[in-house]
Amino acid sequence: MDLHALRQFLVIARLEHLSRAAEQLRVAQPSLSRTIARLEAELGAPLFDRGGRLRLNDSGRLFRDHVERALGELEEGQRAVAEAAREGIGSVRLASETFLTLTGPLRAYKEAHPDIDVQLHQLSADGMHRALHTREIDLCVASQPIAGDGLESVHLHDEQVWLAAPPDHPLAARASVTVEELRDEPFVISRPGHWQRRLLDRLFAVANMTPRIVCEGDEPAATAALVGVGIGLTLIPAIARTADTGVPVAWVAIDATACRRTLTLHRRADGRLSTATRLMHTTLANWPWTTEPERQPQGPVSRAAAR
Repeated sequence: MDLHALRQFLVIARLEHLSRAAEQLRVAQPSLSRTIARLEAELGAPLFDRGGRLRLNDSGRLFRDHVERALGELEEGQRAVAEAAREGIGSVRLASETFLTLTGPLRAYKEAHPDIDVQLHQLSADGMHRALHTREIDLCVASQPIAGDGLESVHLHDEQVWLAAPPDHPLAARASVTVEELRDEPFVISRPGHWQRRLLDRLFAVANMTPRIVCEGDEPAATAALVGVGIGLTLIPAIARTADTGVPVAWVAIDATACRRTLTLHRRADGRLSTATRLMHTTLANWPWTTEPERQPQGPVSRAAAR
């Protein structure tokens, strides 16, 4: 059972589609079919259900989890040797849902350690949880809960989340609004799974409502720009008020105690921290995560970027 075949299996298991896996791996589809057939013959069990669409079965999921851990351990061993060869410099792999929030500590880290290779991975909360356990990343900063099994976590920051509205919107001059008042308002928000979208869905669910979403995407800066030109409203954390991106929006408080974001730093509890990872962990844990005073009186227009 060679490593090349195992890596190909993981791609097929993730995509559950042979032709797309062949395209990503840049190999012929029949070659992948033969790889899977050989693995199944060695294991003595099918890994996929082939009725119609290719689907990973129970045996396949069990094997996938073991392969991910095994390859993760192997890669960690390679990185440990590389770090030793480079006299402890090494590299660090950091994941988050958005990196706009982390630009300050990342800048400080690179200025203090210019020789360390920093690899950034933008992932959902579920993706970060899986990547930590499969050792594809070393650390992650999450804006929503991640299951704590086998993880060590450090609370970084808790902040209010504001409603951002176009400057000429009827709500723009208000100090605060209730969730019920947002029933028919259009929202420009991130895709399902992202912390802002999950927060919006939770706020509306408590009021037995469903948000009216007119645009969903993955570009925080574009979201703020769309709000600024009047497409809809969005949710923006208080930390974004420290940045001036030239996008005019009004900040309005939402009368809901749950309208907050908590940043948490996670790592594997059983993982050896490389020098680069330990230094990044210290930088993030000790960073002065400060924002403006909450529910501060304001004029109708401010400038912000969704972070």
